[in-house]
Amino acid sequence: MGPRLLVLDDDEGQIAGAPAMTRLRELAQVTVLDRPLTDADLDGLTEVQVLLAIRERTQLDRRLLDRLPRLELVLQTGGHAYHVDEETATGRGIMVALGRRARMPSASVPELTFGLMLAVLRRIHPLAGQLAAGSWPEALGGTLAGRTLGVLGLGRHGRPVARIAAAFGMLVLAWDRDPGRDYPDDEPVAERLPLDDLLDRSDVVSVHLKLSPESAGLLDASRLARMRPGAILVNTARGAIVDEQALVAALAAGRLAGAGLDVFTTEPLPASHPLRTAPNVVLTPHIGWKVAEVFAEWAEIAADQLAAWLAGRLPAGEVLNPAAAQVARDRLGGLERE
Repeated sequence: MGPRLLVLDDDEGQIAGAPAMTRLRELAQVTVLDRPLTDADLDGLTEVQVLLAIRERTQLDRRLLDRLPRLELVLQTGGHAYHVDEETATGRGIMVALGRRARMPSASVPELTFGLMLAVLRRIHPLAGQLAAGSWPEALGGTLAGRTLGVLGLGRHGRPVARIAAAFGMLVLAWDRDPGRDYPDDEPVAERLPLDDLLDRSDVVSVHLKLSPESAGLLDASRLARMRPGAILVNTARGAIVDEQALVAALAAGRLAGAGLDVFTTEPLPASHPLRTAPNVVLTPHIGWKVAEVFAEWAEIAADQLAAWLAGRLPAGEVLNPAAAQVARDRLGGLERE
């Protein structure tokens, strides 16, 4: 019959409808939730051994893990697991497998990055609204060609952004928190600079950093003030990397020409948040990863990882907490001796 597998938060129905769902159902007894998990659900889920979690929609904290006593594996879509209580999971022998092999987010996030840049520069959103209302507004925009782009983070999103920017005719500067990172010879980055120097010289700054204690609040009031007058900020990484109140102030003062934001410190973005009414800002509700192709690939990766786990061959490089495997083995050995 296979283990009991619970798919969490499949709000869009994309995991349930993915081609790889057939394989998942062959490997496990699958239950799919197309809504948030409730306490009432948990009463009937004590036998669940595997979770397939959609991004960070459900907090996998100690309280929840207490309600799932047979849980052994979390199949985490995406390459991060900020919502997982790693210490508790490891202590209970619950392995957390990450979707690090996913390729499609490396296309979907950079594509949205340029959608936001163009929407801000060409004032697409307000002009479309005025046309829909019946007017024919006078409008003056700008081009990406000839501008300088500063890329913060040359990982799996930042590097495609650099390549696309070069195709637009932009000069690409970059800052990376890992100075020892290897770069291919054809990387179209004109110069790698200290962060403050990059901010001084860039017309557009695009954020592609992981959220960490070092990156949280990185673009604070003092660093936003270093950006060139009339510059644009684009953030498709994590909201907490930017001081939102300082950004609102810089936009209101006219020092920054605009911003394109897909991520926010608090999500959903509160209805009263001043970013909603800030001048020349284009906001999207954290959709950089949310395309059908990404969901289909996540389901494929989950099926591969589940099969590997059942065979005892889940690669350590795809596991957030490899120590959990030893805890699970020790616990199993103890049960066998009893």
